[in-house]
This record gives sequence, C-alpha cells and structure tokens, in this order.
Amino acid sequence: MSFGKNLQTLRKKNQLSQEGLADLLGVSRQAVSKWELEEGYPEVDKLLLLSKKLNVSLDSLLGEENTPAVSEHSNPSGVIRITSPNEGVIINASKVACSQQYKGGKNSPKYALFASDGKESSPWGPQTTFLAWYRNLDDITREITEIQNAMNTGAASYTLQYSVRCRQNLLRTIED
Repeated sequence: MSFGKNLQTLRKKNQLSQEGLADLLGVSRQAVSKWELEEGYPEVDKLLLLSKKLNVSLDSLLGEENTPAVSEHSNPSGVIRITSPNEGVIINASKVACSQQYKGGKNSPKYALFASDGKESSPWGPQTTFLAWYRNLDDITREITEIQNAMNTGAASYTLQYSVRCRQNLLRTIED
C-alpha cells in the first residue's frame, strides 16, 4: 500500500478526521489531504510525529507494499501462542507483521509473516521471529485478520492456515 493509503487507513483506524490529525501535527487539514492524495509528503519531523501519534513504525507508514492496517497488530488482551506447521515454529506473540513484497521468481513466495512478543529485549527493540511464507497479499492479509480475531476473542492459541511450504533452492526460496 502507498504512503497516502497507509496514512488514511491509520487515521481512520485511530478514529481521527483529517482536521483532528492536522491539529495533532500542527499542520493544516489541507496538508493532510494532500498527503493522503499523494500530492505531497510531510517533512521528516512530521513523519516522526505521525509515527509516534499513530503508534506505528516508519517502515509500516512509508512501506509501498506494506499493509499497516492489518500487517501489525497488538493483542489488547495479552499474548497468543502461534504455531507455524510449515516452518516448525511455535511462539508466544503479542504482535504480528507482514513484510514488504519480495521480488522473487515465478515460484517464489511474495510475503513473509513475522511475530514479536513486544518485549524490549535489546536496545534495537523487540526481537522478531519469522513464522511463514505466503503466496500473495490476500493470503497473508486473511491470516493476519484471523490472528487478530483470535487475539481479540482471547484465544490461547492459533495455527497458521494460509502459509505455503517452501524450500531453499541454491540461493532462492521456492514453493514446494
């Protein structure tokens, strides 16, 4: 998703009008409108403030292929155990995130899913763990939505359903 779409989605998710976001940032409503229409971009200090106020990373906010509305989620009720059968990974997670689109070959997966427990375990922030590969944006979006639904309902665990089994072929990852 583009910066303008990301910004609009995040603004609405946070129940802010363009005017409300403009007030938070000390800019005009027209400036926010131009950013969402991609007729201009905010200055770096405003990007940092946007990231902080909307509680999202700069990568998620600026990512061309990232889908921040569904790519990164916090579990308001705690932690969920996620099992990735294709990768043999089990992790207790409070956040999941989608990678940007990979530019692999025809048989290569296009997206990766990562999880974090949200704890500041190093000076660089929480440690993230690779969970699975996905064929397309629809599959990873569906997976993240279902993980979020499980987290919101207080489920103790979730098993990934839409990932694809992959293998390493020389220096490439390809679908089995």
